[in-house]
Amino acid sequence: QVKLVESGGGLVQAGGSLRLSCAASGRTFSRYVMGWFRQAPGKEREFVAAISQSGSTTFYADSVKGRFTISRDNAKNTVDLQMNSLVPEDTAVYYCAAGVNSYMNHALYDYWGQGTQVTVSS
Repeated sequence: QVKLVESGGGLVQAGGSLRLSCAASGRTFSRYVMGWFRQAPGKEREFVAAISQSGSTTFYADSVKGRFTISRDNAKNTVDLQMNSLVPEDTAVYYCAAGVNSYMNHALYDYWGQGTQVTVSS
C-alpha cells in the first residue's frame, strides 16, 4: 500500500512557475514508476509526466515538454514536478500516481493522491 499526498498547487499568472511535490508513504517507493496527471473541468484525465523507478528515464506529454521537469528522491520518498512558463491551458487538478505497469496510461496506475489545484490566469 502506498499513500500519496500532493502539495504546491495554487494560483499563478501566465508565464509564472509552480513546483508540485508528492510525498509517498511506505518503504517500497523506489519500486514504483511515478507519474503526474491532470484533469481539467469537463475533460478526461491526461498524462503529464512520468519517471522511472531509478529516475534515469523520464517521459513528458508534448504539451509540457520543455516547460515541465519531473524528478524524484528515493531517499525522501518524494516526486516533484517543476512547472515553468505556465499557460492558462495548464489549469487543472494535478494528481500524483504510482504504478509498475505503465508510464503514460493512467488506467494502469495503482495508487493516486487526492490532487492539487493549479490555476493559471491570463
